[in-house]
Amino acid sequence: MLWDVDGTLVDSQEMHWEAWHEALRKAGVAVTHEQFLETFGWRNDAILAHIAGPDLSPGDVVEISEAKETAYRAAVRTHGIDLLPGAGELLAGLDAAGWRQVIASSAPRANVDTILDVTGTAATFAAVVSAEDVAHGKPDPEIFLTAAARVGVPPAGCVVVEDAPAGVEGARRAGVPCIGVRTTHDELAADIVVDSLTELSVSDLQGL
Repeated sequence: MLWDVDGTLVDSQEMHWEAWHEALRKAGVAVTHEQFLETFGWRNDAILAHIAGPDLSPGDVVEISEAKETAYRAAVRTHGIDLLPGAGELLAGLDAAGWRQVIASSAPRANVDTILDVTGTAATFAAVVSAEDVAHGKPDPEIFLTAAARVGVPPAGCVVVEDAPAGVEGARRAGVPCIGVRTTHDELAADIVVDSLTELSVSDLQGL
């Protein structure tokens, strides 16, 4: 099982928005909530290129990204964050059924580690693939192909859980069956689409 994190395992959207808004404000870059929603789930370099255009230097991209992620991680540790409904039960059920579970997230590794630490789920995952592990973000299939390779399973033998169109498209390109969860986007062209992880069972995933 290849898991996205933000919007799939946890509802982190508001914390990300607040961190992006403040980091970009300090850098003199305007951002609308609509732009943020459009880019939710992308890698930071792609987000900043979309919002600020080509004028930011590589150094600016690094500086803004670091400021944003530092603020986001601080918010998670200060306020805490919960797994989305059904996520804990599904993680435990898959673990009991012998599934190998892997994080496949466009977020920086430090963000993923913070989420796993705060939610107490680190031991559930056999591997973590994050932004630093790939050259191309979703919808490129690289992150899912890398995640499958980490646990020695062919892509067709995996299942992706995603909340964003870019992630769903990346799974399709990787040849991995995909479950789309409508937590952040309504239109998802996944093999199975649900409003909540509470609608899923381990047998549903085995059927894929």
